[in-house]
Amino acid sequence: MVTIGIVLAVVCFAVAVALFVRRYISRTLDKKILNFQNDLIQRHCDEVRNMYAKMRGWRHDYHSHIQTLKVYAKQEQYTELGEYLNKLEADLTDVDTVLKTGNIMLDAILNSKISLALSQGIHVDATAVAPEIIRVSEIDLCVVISNLMDNAMEACLKLEEKSERRIRIYIDVFKAYLYISVANTMRGLLAPSDVGYVSTKRSSGEHGFGLMRIDTIAEKYNGYVNRQHEEGAFVTEVMLPL
Repeated sequence: MVTIGIVLAVVCFAVAVALFVRRYISRTLDKKILNFQNDLIQRHCDEVRNMYAKMRGWRHDYHSHIQTLKVYAKQEQYTELGEYLNKLEADLTDVDTVLKTGNIMLDAILNSKISLALSQGIHVDATAVAPEIIRVSEIDLCVVISNLMDNAMEACLKLEEKSERRIRIYIDVFKAYLYISVANTMRGLLAPSDVGYVSTKRSSGEHGFGLMRIDTIAEKYNGYVNRQHEEGAFVTEVMLPL
């Protein structure tokens, strides 16, 4: 009876420990998810604020532009009028959509990220084409693109020379997949880890969680993720079924 009592006590203790650990892990994971979502929302707000500031700046000057155009027209200075209109068109292009992929949600995500990168002095070379309807949910697509671009910008901002800060984006349809490639310049090398790569800036846990989100989403849709790096460059490729 004593032996049975000891065994039962040990079993109960083990169960209690297991439940405690499970609850601790669950709370920790929930906290990480909440922090990740809050961070994502904050970055999105910064991007929208950046684009809105550009639009407000152009709107503020709109009245002056109209007055200038009226003066040129009244004085029949049509050459000057044409030159001024060309300058306004070029200026408006900076405010207008940078990319038009064919997919509204992808346009919104990419343009907000590109706008933020440009405001930080990062050169962006982007080519993107996508179908109007994509199987991947808008939330999942936002998480993938946001993480890819945020990681690329973090790496670029570590470079002291602004001329070396570059991001290349290429998105296209490859057979039955949406192919996404984001490449960036970087300093040094990243260390391999169980989740792909760890950051030299963030803690490995926080950065790894973002990478895991990309991997989880790719796995969710039976997609594919490939990461490659060498001295001075890092590339991530994601393929998601259409």
